[in-house]
Order: sequence, then structure tokens, then C-alpha cells
Amino acid sequence: MAELIRAYDNRNQPLVRPGGVLQATYFNLLRLRAGEVCRAHVPGCELLAVVLSGTADVKAGDVRFASVGQRADVWSGPADSVYAGLEPLEITAHTDAEVAIAGGRCATSHTPFRVRPEEVAMVDVGSNETKSRRRIFHVLGQQHAGRAGNLLVSELYADEGCWSGYPPHKHDTERPPEETFFEEVYHYRFQPETGFGGQYCYNEGEEPRAVMTRHGDTFLIDRGYHPTSTSPGHRGYIFTILVGLHQRSLVQYFEPQHRHLMAGIPGLQAMRDKFK
Repeated sequence: MAELIRAYDNRNQPLVRPGGVLQATYFNLLRLRAGEVCRAHVPGCELLAVVLSGTADVKAGDVRFASVGQRADVWSGPADSVYAGLEPLEITAHTDAEVAIAGGRCATSHTPFRVRPEEVAMVDVGSNETKSRRRIFHVLGQQHAGRAGNLLVSELYADEGCWSGYPPHKHDTERPPEETFFEEVYHYRFQPETGFGGQYCYNEGEEPRAVMTRHGDTFLIDRGYHPTSTSPGHRGYIFTILVGLHQRSLVQYFEPQHRHLMAGIPGLQAMRDKFK
């Protein structure tokens, strides 16, 4: 069942480990002082280190990537990241830095590589007229098919007062070509930080769940439709982790009673194509 984790100081310990609400997903937030070193290794999981702010050296196994990170915060352009595959990660902060580590169960070893900001693929979805405008930056996306397992990672930016994950969709059943089974993590930020949003999660025949999301909260989605909204006067950010239980291609199933809305939302098909 979906779970909300309120913002707290996790002291560089994982927020999500495989085997809880989510069977195959890992998520950690590292907050490092300049010069501080942190290591991460999750046996059986491929890992991606995304520098949210600051600059750090990142070592994946024996491969070293120097000066990763080129932004002051998540609002300052695309991310700089390192895919480690199944190798252990070692992160040495040059400046004060925040690093998100996303992971997913993986049985195949892949060679580590860097994803520079200019290599991040962006798709513009929706419009302010339909209250659905968001930009999705695919940090680890289908452009990396063959170089990674079933882990997909993106950063989503929602305009003020707009919805994302909309029209409502789900991906909790493996029945291609209509739908594929992916677990998902949403980690929220708002600008200014006093902003908030709404997260909804529901299945047919069950009581819907609705929660207020605040800056720094995290929501775990194991199944169900899961649209989200951003309050007027605030920009929304969602760090998104998707892990395919059976394959890398994400196929979303849109709720039948809301499918008529799809034709009026620009860029929706391009969004779907970027995930496949």
C-alpha cells in the first residue's frame, strides 16, 4: 500500500530499501559538508548518483568521475549524474553538496558512465490553460537502453497551480502492450519552500487516499492511479524513481473515464514515448 514519508533528517541513511512497501527500489538523500566522504553499496541493485546541489567527485567501482555537479540547487538547470551499475559508490564533496541516490534491483552488470546536464532529455507536457504544464527531465531514460537495467530517473518541474501525473494513470500490472509494472518514488520540493501540493492514490473498488505534500516529503507508490497537484503561487519539483519489475519500457495505463482529457493536453504522447 502506498506510503507517505514526511520530511526528516535521515542522516545519510536510506529512506527506502528494497523489500518494504516497494520490493525493488532504493532511495537515499546525502547531505555532505565540503571534504566529507560517503559510500553506498546495495548488493543486487544498480545505483545512480544525482547531484542535486554542489559539486563532488564520484567513484563507481574503480572508475572516477571528477567535479560532478554544476548547479546551486534543483531549480538551476539539469542535473549532473553518475550511473554506477552494480558497483559501490564513493562520493567526496568538493563543496557542501546534496546527492540523491536512486536504485533498483538488477541482475545484470553494466559499465559506469556519467550523464552530463547537456545529455539530459527534456519533454514539455501540458499547458497552463489546462492546468497541467510540467517539464520532465529524463536523467536516466530510454536514451540509456542497453546501458542500464530497469531503473528510470527523472526530475519533474510543475508550473504554479498545475497538475502532473494527469490524466490519472497507473502502471501496476504487467500486460503489454497496454501496461507494464513499475514501482515509483516521488520526492517533493517547492519554491518557495512554504509551498505544498496534493497527492492522490486510489484503486478501483477501494477508498481513495489523499494527502498534503510539503517540501522534502517522499511518497512511495506500489500500485494505483496517482495524480498530484501543486498549490497556486508555488513551483513544484518531483524527483522521480521508477523501477520496472519485468522490463525497462514503461507503459502507463490511463483511467478510462478520464481518457477524453488526453487529446487536450499538449505533449502527452511525446511524454509517453520518452518512457517507452
